[in-house]
Amino acid sequence: MTDPLLDVAIRAALAAGEAIMRVYAEPFEVIQKSDQTPVTEADLAAERVIVAMLTEAFPDIPIVSEETAPEDGFKPPAARFWCVDPLDGTKEFIAKNGEFAVCIGLIEDGRPVLGVVHGPAIATTYAAHGPGTAIRIKDGGAPHPISARIPAPDGLVAIHSRTNINSPRLAEYFQGRTILERISCGSALKFGVLAAGEADLYPRFGTTMEWDTAAGQAILEAAGGSVVRVEGGPLPYAKHDLKNDAFLAWGAKPAW
Repeated sequence: MTDPLLDVAIRAALAAGEAIMRVYAEPFEVIQKSDQTPVTEADLAAERVIVAMLTEAFPDIPIVSEETAPEDGFKPPAARFWCVDPLDGTKEFIAKNGEFAVCIGLIEDGRPVLGVVHGPAIATTYAAHGPGTAIRIKDGGAPHPISARIPAPDGLVAIHSRTNINSPRLAEYFQGRTILERISCGSALKFGVLAAGEADLYPRFGTTMEWDTAAGQAILEAAGGSVVRVEGGPLPYAKHDLKNDAFLAWGAKPAW
């Protein structure tokens, strides 16, 4: 059974990844946006590709994308809309460490229900649309089902951003808890690692935006994991400022 929404989202992510890698292969300019975050031609080229493909296939579904979202917030355009980060991990892209991703999520009634996270430099794509549908595609091969794992009884494998490796808040959260291993990884690829059962916990205390998490959350939840606010309760979407509270992304079964 085909899934037109997911099929188009995957094709758009792959096409955007090709546009990104063309820029990646050559010298490129880095521009600072007004919020002091970097942007490159790869961000803009990927966004053009994604917006064109999604709009052509589904003209009635609005798109909220990082590079075109208004800085003063927005009114949710509809109960269902695409939430796109054309190049998640621009700093990783600039550093040329390969840990960046194309993120395409679909929000329905304030919840992410579909997601594609594509890492063009590592030739790996994670995708899902609904419970039990999470897949991983490597090196252009066939899709393979993935699922989040139950943590080992003796401790957890935690994954977090490279930029947060020395975070005092992260160290405080880990204090007194048994962490078997800490993995550093850029961008929303962390959600894919959790969804594939290769880590147990991703704590995030810094600011993120909805387009940073929507696709990854949809994939992780489809794989049997969960994303909750640190204070408890679900991570909401379609907020006016698009900013997320601190959250915990879990594998199949929280241990604490």
